[in-house]
Amino acid sequence: MMTDQAMLGADAVWPLWGDEGSEGAVTLKDPAGTADKAVVTAVERPVLLRFDPPQPGGRAMLVLGGGGYTALMAGREGVQVARWLTGLGYQAYVLIHRFPNAANGPAAPLDDARQAMRLIRASGDAGAGVGVVGLSSGGHLAACLAAEYPAEWDEPPSTLAGQQTRPDVLVVGYAPISTNAAGRTIIPDKPPLPPVEKQAMYDRLQPDLQLRADPPPCFITYAGNDPVVPVENARRLHAAWERAGVSAELHVFGDAPHGFALDTQDLPVAIWPRLCEAWLRQVRFLT
Repeated sequence: MMTDQAMLGADAVWPLWGDEGSEGAVTLKDPAGTADKAVVTAVERPVLLRFDPPQPGGRAMLVLGGGGYTALMAGREGVQVARWLTGLGYQAYVLIHRFPNAANGPAAPLDDARQAMRLIRASGDAGAGVGVVGLSSGGHLAACLAAEYPAEWDEPPSTLAGQQTRPDVLVVGYAPISTNAAGRTIIPDKPPLPPVEKQAMYDRLQPDLQLRADPPPCFITYAGNDPVVPVENARRLHAAWERAGVSAELHVFGDAPHGFALDTQDLPVAIWPRLCEAWLRQVRFLT
């Protein structure tokens, strides 16, 4: 278990759902490993990690890493992304969310992400806006923040219920948007994904079909030959934004591994963070 003092080098650690503290909340695959390679294997209580920029620009970014909703790549797709963003002047927050399983149910990751957005907005650190960067399964979760919350789900009560959970900008990378949903798979006769709560979440949360009428500007980056997440997910997401009439920037790199993140060098995909920075300036979310 991780303690507050060792929480991946964050400047602050915020319990997500109250004052119960964060010590013992998260289990790492390698407790002795470095923060930028950390993998979370279990989450008893979700937490939000804050990383401060050297020169604050008045905006914040929530970072949602991948891991297939059964683990969390909190280092490569969390801490490393947060450091990139703080270098641009953003207050960066890495969410360590719960997984969809028998203990938590299918809604837990989305409930945690929505509460994280409320906490960031309520903190006063991001008066000029809050964006979201999500990679892999974290990209699916990020897109769900721009979609309708299921009417039949009972969202947990929050003292911050009046805070907006919709991002002001969205960055999505190599995410399984809806091809894991029953009836919408690319692979014929694809079996359900374990555990059953994870498959139930994918079946119910298909952000390309459930997008709100007012989605934020979106930057989308994928690998055309991704063996894990078919590039059709990128096309579905981009088409949803086109139907909504809102700006969406799509970059598909012909040859790149799944999970390219920020540290895949010597391939064209390595330039995607610079393309994203240029786009953030174009949509006036970076000065």
